[in-house]
Amino acid sequence: MTKILYVEDNPDNVYMLTRRLTKKGFELVIAGDGQEGIDKAIEENPDLILMDLSLPTMDGWTATAKIKEIEQVKDIPIIALSAHAMPEHRDRAIKAGCSDYDTKPVDIKRLLSKMEKFIGLPE
Repeated sequence: MTKILYVEDNPDNVYMLTRRLTKKGFELVIAGDGQEGIDKAIEENPDLILMDLSLPTMDGWTATAKIKEIEQVKDIPIIALSAHAMPEHRDRAIKAGCSDYDTKPVDIKRLLSKMEKFIGLPE
């Protein structure tokens, strides 16, 4: 089963996206802040990371940059998910090491299309 690490601190967003992606056949692991996201990336070795950018303890930009410095997880694709929709936010996410960027509220079809580029979709 394809494993997704979802780093998000908003319980409503976690519930909504977890439910939709689980129905599509993905296994989800949740982290509530950037540091926990780094720890779970190492522990769980997911196929893809969905990274919120506005997180407590450590923001998503910093967590992404740190993940990309760790040999065992640096090649995991990371898609930033953020309500920050300005081009400079996207550019900052890509510069931090994100493979792609998507805005909130999440459009599930658009997100699945982006995910498919990196990991395919479950059958």
